[in-house]
Amino acid sequence: MSNDRLEKPAKSQDEELLAFLGYKQELKRDFSCEDRSVLVYSLPNGGAVAMWTVCCFFFMAIACSLGELASSAPTSGGLYYWSFHFSSNKYQRFLSWTVGYVNNIGWISGFTGLDFATSLQIFAGVTIGSGGTFVPTNGQIYGLFCALVVFHAMLASLATRFLARLQPFYLAMNILVFVVLIIALPIATPAEFKNSASYAFGNFENLTLWPNGFAFCLSFLAPTWTMGGIDAPVHISEEARNASVAVPRTIIMSTALGCILGWALNVAIAFNMGTDIANILSNPIGQPMATIILNSLGQKGTLAVWCFIIVIMNMASMDILVASSRQTFAFSRDGALPFSKYLYKINKTTGTPVLCVIFCAAISMLLGLLSFAGTAAIGALFSLGIVCQYTAYMIPILARQVGKRQFRPGPYSLGKLSSVVSYTAVAFMAFIIIILLFPLNPDPTAAEMNYSIVVVGGILTLSTVYYFLPVYGGRHWFSGPVRNVDGVPSREEDEKQSFEKGEVEVVVNDNN
Repeated sequence: MSNDRLEKPAKSQDEELLAFLGYKQELKRDFSCEDRSVLVYSLPNGGAVAMWTVCCFFFMAIACSLGELASSAPTSGGLYYWSFHFSSNKYQRFLSWTVGYVNNIGWISGFTGLDFATSLQIFAGVTIGSGGTFVPTNGQIYGLFCALVVFHAMLASLATRFLARLQPFYLAMNILVFVVLIIALPIATPAEFKNSASYAFGNFENLTLWPNGFAFCLSFLAPTWTMGGIDAPVHISEEARNASVAVPRTIIMSTALGCILGWALNVAIAFNMGTDIANILSNPIGQPMATIILNSLGQKGTLAVWCFIIVIMNMASMDILVASSRQTFAFSRDGALPFSKYLYKINKTTGTPVLCVIFCAAISMLLGLLSFAGTAAIGALFSLGIVCQYTAYMIPILARQVGKRQFRPGPYSLGKLSSVVSYTAVAFMAFIIIILLFPLNPDPTAAEMNYSIVVVGGILTLSTVYYFLPVYGGRHWFSGPVRNVDGVPSREEDEKQSFEKGEVEVVVNDNN
């Protein structure tokens, strides 16, 4: 693609770049560069300040690596498209297939986890309002969870222009709640719950049976889940204006904003939570954050803040379902999912993939049934989202570095730092995946087991079996991302021609 294309208006550039990647414009581009709030969708779960400080460094490495790929090829398929394009010919179809399935279930499980958490937060508010006399049953929690899934599916099916208008409001409310808590907690917290700087920054209380060092690593679940979905902007690439610039900018800025606000709130909590961690965790409210805020602001103040938190979480759930449905749409466009010919449809009224939204919502309700299997099973759901996402991130990032395929940088590029940043991000994600598959205690009972490995292993096994299935398996018909636009040279053809003519410098990975 020659340089004069970059000088065209943003809309023409977006459509032309998408055609260059092999797809025609089917979704409406109503999201702008300001839609950067998709990641800051949950307040941190608490924990050591040092935990957040360590994790934030690696979150930014992940964001920068994904941003570089998104700038080069901004398409809703994102991760599995990159896996195919940058992997060697021998493995590109299988890796693309695997990443697509893992990313799909990762997003759906992330949506499930957040909606389940939202139902818990709503009932926590009811418990606070009742003075601790109301305790919800599993059936009530699941029923509210299903109602939230239906509600968010309705919102996620709306026309993109309506969803885009909600984003500035959501971002402003998110920041406002963080700022209010950061200011209000130090002012309102009674003296008995005030902590010293040495406690806030240096204390680490291990309530597990693991050694302190390993227990500290296990606590990474809080920031990693809170800062999950770093690739969310990628999946609305085909609905964003000036996508090759807006998407990487959104990924990096939203991650940075989440890190800053999350760290600041953790500092405020550490100074104003008291020292009785066990009591906070065992409080009938069932939500440590709610307990800490209640101790500081009292019942009325907590309920006021809690209402805004619930609104923020509902908005976040909608955004996650939007991203999840767009990933499903992209994967079905390439024929990889069962029922792809039905899922690959755009609703004529809303201009959105409504059937994909319904598909994701239905699977989410099924995953929510894990809540009846106990806290360990539902805990596996939260770990599942991170394990699947990080697996899907690692493969294209590594493929870009070691795949020996041509890489055309977009407007955002890490340059010579690309390899260092990418390998740092991959090492951290591999470490987190291993950590999150461990149980909370070294000698767990059946009820305390971490079943994430079972769920993740089941997903990988089923997708692999489906791929290698005789006659009907994906290896017999899945050819990777399928071009649905004519008259435009493929990315590989254009890169080869441009390189031969000396029109563009193409970076070739030669790490091997």
